[in-house]
Amino acid sequence: MEFELNSKEPIYIQIKKHIEMKIVSGEFKGGERMSSVREFANSLKVNPNTIQRVYMELENDNLIYTQRGVGKFVTDDKSAIKQLRKNISKEKLEEFIKTTKLLGFTKEEVVESILEMYEEV
Repeated sequence: MEFELNSKEPIYIQIKKHIEMKIVSGEFKGGERMSSVREFANSLKVNPNTIQRVYMELENDNLIYTQRGVGKFVTDDKSAIKQLRKNISKEKLEEFIKTTKLLGFTKEEVVESILEMYEEV
C-alpha cells in the first residue's frame, strides 16, 4: 500500500481510513479478496494485531466479509459503500468548514472558493 503512516492518529485508524477510501473510490472492487492479515501487516511493517483490528472494524461496518477458509473480501453491498461515501464527505466538509470559520471566511466566500476550485481540480 502506498501511503505513509503519521503520528497524528492511531495507526489502525489511518489504515482503516486508507482502505475505506480505496473501497469508496472503486480501487478495491466488490468481491475482491483482501490481503491476509499476515501479508498486510508485513507489507506495512505493523503488528498483525493492528491489521486484525482494522479488518474486524471494517467487517463490523459491513465493508468486508469473511468467507470461512478462503479469506476476507470487499463487500458488494452498494448501500454500505454509499453510506461510507457520505460519511467521509461529511467528515471532510465539517473539518473544512470549521477551518474556514476560524480563518474568518464568510459563507459566501467559502462557496465562491469551492466553485472556483471545483473547476480547477
